[in-house]
Amino acid sequence: MDAAPNEAALTETLRVVINDVVRISASGGFNALFKKDCTDLGRRVSLLSHLVEEIRECGGELESSSSFLPVSLALFDAKRLLLAVSCFDPNEDGAFKRVAFQFQCVTWKLEKALEDIPYEQLGVSEEVQEQVELVRTQLKRATERYGPVDSSISRTASQPLPNKAELLQSCNKGIGSLHIGNSGIINHGVALKVKNVVQGNSSRSQSLDEAEMMELPSAVCESDDVDVDINSIENSPEEILEEGKKSDSLVIPEDFLCPISLEIMRDPVIVATGQTYERSYIQRWIDSGNLTCPKTQQKLQNFTLTPNYVLRSVIFQWCAKNNVEQPTALLTGKIKKRDGSFRDVTGDIATIQALVRKLSSRSVEDRRAGVTEIRILSKRSTDNRILIAEAGAIPFLVGLLTSDDITTQENAVTSILNLSIYENNKELIMLAGAIPSIVQVLRNGTMEARENAAATLFSLSLADENKIIIGASGAISALVELLKTGRPRGKKDAATALFNLCIYQGNKGRAVRVGIISALMKMLTDSSGTMVDEALTILSVLAGHQEAKSAIVKASTIPVLIDLLRTGLPRNKENAGAILLALCKRDVENLSCLSRLGAAIPLTEMTKTGTERAKRKATSLLELLRKLHQQQ
Repeated sequence: MDAAPNEAALTETLRVVINDVVRISASGGFNALFKKDCTDLGRRVSLLSHLVEEIRECGGELESSSSFLPVSLALFDAKRLLLAVSCFDPNEDGAFKRVAFQFQCVTWKLEKALEDIPYEQLGVSEEVQEQVELVRTQLKRATERYGPVDSSISRTASQPLPNKAELLQSCNKGIGSLHIGNSGIINHGVALKVKNVVQGNSSRSQSLDEAEMMELPSAVCESDDVDVDINSIENSPEEILEEGKKSDSLVIPEDFLCPISLEIMRDPVIVATGQTYERSYIQRWIDSGNLTCPKTQQKLQNFTLTPNYVLRSVIFQWCAKNNVEQPTALLTGKIKKRDGSFRDVTGDIATIQALVRKLSSRSVEDRRAGVTEIRILSKRSTDNRILIAEAGAIPFLVGLLTSDDITTQENAVTSILNLSIYENNKELIMLAGAIPSIVQVLRNGTMEARENAAATLFSLSLADENKIIIGASGAISALVELLKTGRPRGKKDAATALFNLCIYQGNKGRAVRVGIISALMKMLTDSSGTMVDEALTILSVLAGHQEAKSAIVKASTIPVLIDLLRTGLPRNKENAGAILLALCKRDVENLSCLSRLGAAIPLTEMTKTGTERAKRKATSLLELLRKLHQQQ
């Protein structure tokens, strides 16, 4: 049983608990009904590690802050819940409802615990505060999805979850414990059963007024099709569970299970110790800095991953015989088309696997040839993007981003850009640790490589969590530099990436501090006028941030914006009005400047001839001017 947090070392305790939650949630040994809940909980908790690290670095008085204790208790409960789900038996009466209720309790408890963190007392920066608020928002939405919060949940959430021993005793099937400790050693005495339940891949889509103002970067639009795979499950979890009960249980041969994820292997590979793992999990293990074999704890003499084709074939035959669906084209040799039929891709798989082997060759010529072909294939179709990722190409492509060979580097970053268009590949690229290398290309690569690096950052930043990671990587300063010095296409790609990153509040201050306002002002006053629309769109996102607001006004932007009210295109006038409204709200000095420069005349014209949004902004500004004149 976990001990209560020791207040004398609370920061270290929290760090360890957060790491445990993230590690357990990433292990993958969960029933399909709760796999997404476990993954989401781990992802949200992982974002809190920045808070704990900053408090420790700044020497905040955490130990004396009783208001932080609920956070630690909620994190301990999150860890216990994940251990409980690893023992979840769908055949047990009422098991589904109990676990779902505990997810609601833990999510609600963690969201409430984050409400009253004393940021000033702890010395927490504005960026990290905003990151915690993002986590709170996500937790709140998750709580609402689980159902209404009533008094019973409030009472239950205030009680600790049962400890691991109690949970294991409640499992009426002989299931061994899943323990993932700090050392990373895994107890593999686990007997698993497969249920023939419906599984769906869910892709989040976000709706933002500002996001509609910008188009995809030109480099992204080079691809022939952009396909986001969104599968919805119409049945309720209870109905899905009932369907699963109808099918007979199958005991999976132990050799078919990855020792890390405890799931059937899709792409088994052999490491230097002779053990076999699922490629994506062992690659993640190695990329995290681990030098040992997870199962034997022996030191890996090299990090070569050799495909286990014999085992892959045996697994495929077993799955086909027992009607177990494997959602991977590498095993089935088929990809499902939009009309429900299947396309045979056996020949494509062989070609792509041969190219991926070239990516790891010691020969510069082989690597260059392989990545050139990967670039062409990844641009050609969504099917190719799926196959290339499943063949394990992404980690190798990330490694080639730092190649001394210019052609190889250009083709590697462009291949990653093409692969990122397919939604499911974004997470694989992030897990491969691609961001630092992409930023390095953005700083030092050829102009073409820099342009495609900027477009890649835009594509990856469509996920909220990635905005935070990319913003903290130093990418914003490199994007601003490209915005100043790039070619027209590069400037547009940089502008689109910066716009998307600055939707996250914590990145706005970073952008201002690296000189984005001066770059945008140059774009506004450029006689060619080719980037006015992009500059205004980014300014409209920044104008609500206090630091950015001061920098915008200091750069003498107001006269330029008023001039655009008179002479700009309808879209320019709309955005200029929105920026001026943000600058003048609760700011008498800026409003007086607006009045002195004669903004009332073009604003009045906008209320008659502008777009609907422009009319609203102009009307609000005129009302502020009217109140100012009354006061004077």
